[in-house]
Amino acid sequence: MGAVEFRLGRHDRGNGYPGGDATVGLAVELPPFKQAHKYLNDPQIRAYVLNRIIDKLPQTGRIVIVGHSLGSVIAADLVRRLPTSLRVAGMITIGSPLANGGFDVDKLGEALKDPPSNLDWWVNFWNRFDPVAAHRGISSVFPWMVDLPIQTPAGVHVHDAVDYLGDELVAEAIGFAMFGSKSKVITRVDSALDIPLDDPERLALLALRYAHLIKIRLTGELHDRFDGALRRVQASLIESLIWRAQDGNRPVPHAIARLAVDFADVQADLPVPHPSSHFTKDEVALPLTILATDNVVRPFEIAVPREKLQAAMEDLTAEMGLGSPFGTAVFASAKGAQVALSGGSSLNWKKWSALGVGAAALVVATGGLALAAAPGLVGAAVVTSALASFGPGGMIGGLLTAGTLVGAGGGGIAFGLASPGTSAETLEAIVARQLALAILRHDQLLEQDNAMWSVLVETEIKVSREHEQLDEFSDPSSPSLKELCRKLEAIQRALKFMRDNGLEPYTPHAQDDLS
Repeated sequence: MGAVEFRLGRHDRGNGYPGGDATVGLAVELPPFKQAHKYLNDPQIRAYVLNRIIDKLPQTGRIVIVGHSLGSVIAADLVRRLPTSLRVAGMITIGSPLANGGFDVDKLGEALKDPPSNLDWWVNFWNRFDPVAAHRGISSVFPWMVDLPIQTPAGVHVHDAVDYLGDELVAEAIGFAMFGSKSKVITRVDSALDIPLDDPERLALLALRYAHLIKIRLTGELHDRFDGALRRVQASLIESLIWRAQDGNRPVPHAIARLAVDFADVQADLPVPHPSSHFTKDEVALPLTILATDNVVRPFEIAVPREKLQAAMEDLTAEMGLGSPFGTAVFASAKGAQVALSGGSSLNWKKWSALGVGAAALVVATGGLALAAAPGLVGAAVVTSALASFGPGGMIGGLLTAGTLVGAGGGGIAFGLASPGTSAETLEAIVARQLALAILRHDQLLEQDNAMWSVLVETEIKVSREHEQLDEFSDPSSPSLKELCRKLEAIQRALKFMRDNGLEPYTPHAQDDLS
């Protein structure tokens, strides 16, 4: 799916138009659309149609399915019934009404909540003028597939299959399903033994790739400043990675060495990291949460419009094989966390997007939290081996710091957050990231890390105790009390949001107490 989106274009579900569903629903009842009416309402006809198609298909091998209009409904109904030994190399639907609830035949949306194991990919094309598609795609019903808009000439034939099939993008999709890549470029194969990247290096290249995807979406003076900052950041980062490998008596991986740049030469080409390797959502949920809420050209401060950052994240997740909607979900979870912690007030994206010096001090004060960090790309091994090498002030050091704090569990992080040396702003930013990660994992049906709940509860207890001690004798307007109140408010809002949205971990003991 990621390869298809990377090849054909960005997923776009569209917004539909008022009255679109009602119009299509009424049309199905009219004589010209009696075939659709019969398929949706007569189980015998539907079974006959499906069986007739299945009888014509082989039991094994590879096929491509193209479905237009009612044919797209039949295609979706059919694909879940095919033998697993028959591989569907690609399914292309055009002019589809499947987003209309009236076409949810036999609970089709529920049946295809997950893609069939023998379907490689599914892309749906919707015409902006086609009343049957109602100005939208169908991923609102099937969220794992890709929607792409096209625009054929307006007129009475706007829904015709011949116009859809005459579109270059539709032809490209069908050709890709049938024949694979059309590229004839010969790539030189390097037979030299290369060294695999370790976790800090993988995170560094992931961040660099994201930074480059941001840059290509910028224009004018903003582009020029971001490019200049990225040159310096990349030069410094690659130099640090090379030094780190040599200091550990490891050869420098080719993927690192090729990105070296002399930032003193403004005319020199800035090497671009290759598209990221494929990861699972579980592997990258934490790193992407950090990338979406941090500054990838640290220590430079450049205000990039949030929509540009999100679009770059969607590009990144698309080329990782996760699809651009996962990038959208990463930013949506961050926004959801910010709304929950701000109490519905106006959001200051910049305020939440930098942990700053306070976070670095917190890492140092709690012994790096290395033993408490969650496993994965930003786990204990990363923190232990990399923080000293990169320092907390640079891009990779900042990401590692943020990842450590978000992924940490146990008493160390709670003690550090409750400490008077940790500002309320730092705590808010850390809690926002933790909550964003929990929202993302919940929305993507990934297993939660229950340590986060424990950290928040323990931090609330420690901050409450500190507040009670100071409140007894301090002035009501003292800055220290105000800081503690801000901390408590952030933690309590996060806990309430988790309780209200099913993110509180299940504990059998709690159930026993209730009974």
